[in-house]
Amino acid sequence: MTTPEPPSPAPGPSKPTKTSKAPQSPTSAVPQYKDRIYRSPAALAGGVLLLALIGWLGIDALVAGEGRTPWLALAVMLFLVPLVVAYTLRPAVFANDDRLRVRNPFRVVVLPWGQVASLRSGFTNEVVDDSGTKYQLWAIPVSLRARKRASRAQDRLDARAARAAGRGEGRAPGGVTEAPRRAEGDQIMDELRRTHEIRQEEPAAQGEVTVRWAYEIAGPAVAGAVLLAVLLAVG
Repeated sequence: MTTPEPPSPAPGPSKPTKTSKAPQSPTSAVPQYKDRIYRSPAALAGGVLLLALIGWLGIDALVAGEGRTPWLALAVMLFLVPLVVAYTLRPAVFANDDRLRVRNPFRVVVLPWGQVASLRSGFTNEVVDDSGTKYQLWAIPVSLRARKRASRAQDRLDARAARAAGRGEGRAPGGVTEAPRRAEGDQIMDELRRTHEIRQEEPAAQGEVTVRWAYEIAGPAVAGAVLLAVLLAVG
């Protein structure tokens, strides 16, 4: 008769081995934050509605039209669709720790923060590089109505604070001090100015300003305009 052997002790957890981490070169470093994207929701909504209307009318003319009507519909769609996309869906501003990328209707401008001289807000929002060239920020429109609305809200806050000070209260009701009211576009420009002020002297934020034209937008629009002109000239 044999006695069972005692079970062998379970192996203990193995100690993790240290792995050496290769040093990263400065050129392989990535920005600390991903691109912050700024776009106009109103422009996006308007662009989608316009494209839907053009598609509905254009496809109906292509299918049910007679004679030159389908060709005219094709030329008009080829001319209008790129323009609607260019002015509504395409504009955007991308910002990270190293550079500002401005995508306007017909070109893309990349400006390292070290090349940005100023960010201005007036009737339009624009960025100015060190050479004095201005680039409009189509994706961050200026809304005078939003500015007036924010100004009225700020006046109400100031009046409330004045009444609270008259009663000897140091803070707004609830113990929370409300921040000054600003229009959304002005808030975005303030955020971009802060990033520029912090990052403009950093080595990673230096470089050259580059401009690339959007031939993928201009090409179809020009082709549609030429086709439409030919059809109208032939009569």
